[in-house]
Amino acid sequence: MNRATLKTVLVILFAVSDWSNTVAEEKLDPKAPHWKARTEDVARWRDMKFGMFVHWGPVTVSGTDLSWGRKSRGRFSPGEIPNEIYDNLYQKFNPVKFDADEWVRIAKSAGMRYIVFTTKHHDGFCNFDTKLTDYKITSRKSPYRKDIVKQLADACHRGGLKLGLYYSQVDWRHPDCNTKNHARYLDYYHGQIKELMSNYGKIDIMWFDCLGYGGYFSRDARQWDADRVFRTIRRLQPHIVINNRCGVPAEFETPEQKLGKHDFRRPWESCIKMAGTHWSYEKNAKVKSLKECVDLLVGCACGDGNLLLNNGPSPDGRIEPDQAKRLAEIGQWLKVSGASIYGTRGGPLPPGTWGGTTYRADTVYVHVLKWPAGRIELSPLEGKIESASLLTGGKVEVEQHEKGVRISVPRGDRVKLDTIVVLKLDRPVRAPRDKPKEKNK
Repeated sequence: MNRATLKTVLVILFAVSDWSNTVAEEKLDPKAPHWKARTEDVARWRDMKFGMFVHWGPVTVSGTDLSWGRKSRGRFSPGEIPNEIYDNLYQKFNPVKFDADEWVRIAKSAGMRYIVFTTKHHDGFCNFDTKLTDYKITSRKSPYRKDIVKQLADACHRGGLKLGLYYSQVDWRHPDCNTKNHARYLDYYHGQIKELMSNYGKIDIMWFDCLGYGGYFSRDARQWDADRVFRTIRRLQPHIVINNRCGVPAEFETPEQKLGKHDFRRPWESCIKMAGTHWSYEKNAKVKSLKECVDLLVGCACGDGNLLLNNGPSPDGRIEPDQAKRLAEIGQWLKVSGASIYGTRGGPLPPGTWGGTTYRADTVYVHVLKWPAGRIELSPLEGKIESASLLTGGKVEVEQHEKGVRISVPRGDRVKLDTIVVLKLDRPVRAPRDKPKEKNK
């Protein structure tokens, strides 16, 4: 991860690389259909709201973070493990307790609707049976020798969970990546993307991880061969959605380790660690409290985004018990409160220090995460409030007036995690993006 650092380093690499002077100048058509997913597929992804990010691989046996523990010689990476040691950790990685169906069960118990799994991170190791390198989980040198992506894909398809594949375009181990032979690396990378899109059934999300985007004609797009790669992905997986880390905007933004901005127009998804400081396994990692997790999920939904909550399984393949317990607690909360999250849109009012709002059709859900004194004051809502109730039961007083809406709930009826007030209006909600634009005067 750590996209900002990675971008800085790659810029330096390209400044001194012979390949940087031979970037192809072919024209890219920004209106070509392969740049954008179908509207209904993006809407379906947005409705899911909540997914599990999984960072996992041989590095777990060392306890350092995925890729970032690798110490490079002549190539960038910031860790302290020498290459010759790091690059052979896979010969000790034997996750005999990995059970893909159990991972899916745990994710579903949390109320998650999709999983995004690391097929290849920056270190170049492949958690799938690629034919293009032996640096992979199915290598004869691996004690495990089973295709992890295949097992997880099959489990997701059996369990009704949507599947996303993470793939880092940069490869710190590959001898051609970001060198004068970079074009040769692009063929390797393109071949792996084709394998992933062809061999694992339906893929719902493609999650790239290198650089941001600077427009369809940017160097970033050419650097990662975006035109050819996107054409292949859309052809093989026509219902897929793709993130913004391959040099082009694609479908959604990916704010990292923070809530995305309140944005009605551009889809987004926050990827955030549930435990510790690493993206991958960290022994005795401190797990976020249930309140922190609920605040993140509600904050994303109210800002009109999704939450991708990260998990780093242990070296033997299990999701840590304390993390599995927390996920189950989130799921219990969603069993009661899920109607205010799934299939909603953020708004119609912007979030405040007290919480925020979501809506569906003619119903507004007011999420009060922190009560300011005795009541909250909302901005005006379009339409008349016909009824008001608490999602979990109890008393609520709502006063609608010219300047806004005043809501009061007795202390005994407030819910510490999230007091959800349900407002039924006399008309469908119109979010700011739906309102007609004012004419220029």
